[in-house]
Amino acid sequence: MKVHELSPAPGSKRPKRRVARGIGGKGGKTAGRGTKGQKARNNVKLGFEGGQLPLTQRIPKLRGFRNPFQVRYNVINLDDLMSFEGNDINPDTLRQSGLLRANGMVKILGRGSASRAFNFKVHAISASAKHSVEAAGGTVEILPPPFGNGRPAASGNALSNR
Repeated sequence: MKVHELSPAPGSKRPKRRVARGIGGKGGKTAGRGTKGQKARNNVKLGFEGGQLPLTQRIPKLRGFRNPFQVRYNVINLDDLMSFEGNDINPDTLRQSGLLRANGMVKILGRGSASRAFNFKVHAISASAKHSVEAAGGTVEILPPPFGNGRPAASGNALSNR
């Protein structure tokens, strides 16, 4: 048997050391905290970093981040297009029919199924919607984004004062 193989008997456990009970013995009086100083007293604040500006004060006050270059789509599902009259679908015809209110890019999603042959000219289409449209005999043409091939122009409050 070697020293590193020694262990207490199963079920046995030493009692916790009770410090600061009188002046005698190990852990008496100052209870192992030394003499004076911040660590000897019970007043170290939560998050205190030794005089360095705490993390909670270093991070911005307003939480969160809004990406000024985010690309947003107006989404329309295939089952929303069942009431659409005509087979040629593009952003202009969707706005005229009232299915699309806002300006911006259009993306077709695949909820539902295409019951007739639609001819789409949109900015994006999901894989399931494209498969459904082509199975019904329709066509899909992807329009280029209005801001070119790079990323969109920056917008939002983060850039308003620059």
